[in-house]
Amino acid sequence: MSVKELITVPDDILREISEPINKVEVNEKKLIKDLFETMYYHNGIGLAAVQVGILKRVIVLDVSKNENEKKPLCFINPEIKKLGKEMSTYEEGCLSIPNTFIEIERPEVCTVSYIDENGDKKEMECDGLLSTCLQHEINHLDGKLIIDYLSKIKKDLLIKKLSKQKTSNRVIV
Repeated sequence: MSVKELITVPDDILREISEPINKVEVNEKKLIKDLFETMYYHNGIGLAAVQVGILKRVIVLDVSKNENEKKPLCFINPEIKKLGKEMSTYEEGCLSIPNTFIEIERPEVCTVSYIDENGDKKEMECDGLLSTCLQHEINHLDGKLIIDYLSKIKKDLLIKKLSKQKTSNRVIV
């Protein structure tokens, strides 16, 4: 297992659509472990493979509040089957957009079908933070980011600011 480097805005790979996984084998299981290790290392609650530069439809989540009672979840080829009508708003952050938090309204409940790390087909109904997090990470697999919920002007200003930060943090050796 290893912590992977996070891909951040404005890297174009974050806009790519991730490819489905046909079979869960050794490489996929290693990727899942690496994603969990990377997510926990960066204190995240969700991570999509694209965020470490791998265009595969895999996400990992853990929305447990207690550090000692982790509840890791892995979703391979997740697909939202149903969205509830009730909406909820969370202030969402993203490991690929450092120090940025945006209030986003999403359906409170969603039903998702997926394959687990053992290759078994599953379906789960989620609500609250888990539903929001799942929708956020599935957006990543489809090349959509939380900044896409902003107006064009706010989005452009934020990308410009993040680009400057990224450039100023570089060290040339």
